[in-house]
Amino acid sequence: MADLCSRPPEVLLPSSNQTLEPALGSQITLNCTVRLPFDQQCIPALHWMKDGLLFGNESSQYTSELQTWLSDNETEAFMSSILRVNLTSDEEYGVFACLVRNTTATFTLLRSEAAGHVSAVLAALLVLGLLLLTAAIYAKCRLNMLLWYRNRYGELEINDGKLYDAYVSYANSPDDTKFVNFIMKPQLENRHGYKLFLDDKAILPNSEPSADLIMNVSRCRRLIVVLSHAYLEQDWCNNNFREGLWRLLELSQRPIFVAFESQYREIEHPAINLLKQHKKVVTLLLWRADSMTPSSDFWKELCLALPRKVSYQRTMGDPQTQLQEDKDPMLILHSSYLEYRGDPHPEGDLAGVRGSILRGPPPPRMTDPKVPPALAAGIMEDVQLEEGQRSEIDISDLGSRNYGARTDFYCLVTEDDL
Repeated sequence: MADLCSRPPEVLLPSSNQTLEPALGSQITLNCTVRLPFDQQCIPALHWMKDGLLFGNESSQYTSELQTWLSDNETEAFMSSILRVNLTSDEEYGVFACLVRNTTATFTLLRSEAAGHVSAVLAALLVLGLLLLTAAIYAKCRLNMLLWYRNRYGELEINDGKLYDAYVSYANSPDDTKFVNFIMKPQLENRHGYKLFLDDKAILPNSEPSADLIMNVSRCRRLIVVLSHAYLEQDWCNNNFREGLWRLLELSQRPIFVAFESQYREIEHPAINLLKQHKKVVTLLLWRADSMTPSSDFWKELCLALPRKVSYQRTMGDPQTQLQEDKDPMLILHSSYLEYRGDPHPEGDLAGVRGSILRGPPPPRMTDPKVPPALAAGIMEDVQLEEGQRSEIDISDLGSRNYGARTDFYCLVTEDDL
């Protein structure tokens, strides 16, 4: 009998000492269940403690429920006590223990800060603000960034034999002529350094490219079409614009079409719908009311569609001409016959005056005292005339050479020849 009353109970719940972190203001339930041998003369008692002290009358804020039951053969008894704790203050936290015959099961309650939503909301707003700021900066500076990257790392279209950067096709109407000659041409040539070939004739007469068109477009790196009301009235635009578009795609890679916003909304031409459907192979730009300023998006988009320009000093030659090894004497920068190396016989020079760089040697000095001065002067003029007729530089083909793309000409006439 004494052995049964002295045997320690077996703690079923909790299986081990538990540590809980409930939030302040919540309610928590602690369950302590034990099993022990049953004897009617040995009835155990279950008590709750907090921080090593038994609950007394002052612990009325805690509510507990005790349940007991026997096993089927009535050899074992089970005791279960449920303690409910309202965590209204920091004093409610601590170490709770259930005591049965000097056997304890402990519950450690630690305060846990409630998950606040303020920080999460602020973080979400911060991320959203950064995304909106990034989107605004991208929308505002996208073209500038693309231009900077293209001008720094873009592909150079040089040594390709092209004479012009763009072939501009427009209708022979007053409005289109003013736009091309007084707006587009000065902006692209004077500000951005491009060279344009202007053509106000029908680009596809009879829907077939002419030989002149093929030759002229082959000399240009890009094709620009000013798509206005007057341009769309041409025969090839009204009759078969789809076939004409494929012709243009064969002649030039990704042609550029410029439409006016005021006319773009009113145009009900099938060409507009066709260009919208093929935006991947063509570039469609709109001239708006604010496109007149040099820093507008229209000019940035147009420059992105045009080839990258090569920057070089004025004293240097065009890198395209240098890479093509142009042997034209007018275009050679350091020609041997243009360099003055000094007269090896200075004593033969008249009065020590150096001759012109491109002229022949001075005429022989007339030393015969019997020859009259007038006759000597005539002889000298005849000699100079003969020397002038024998030019060391062949200039017979100067009229057929194209120097329109050059800006660093050499003048073959000196001040002494004037």
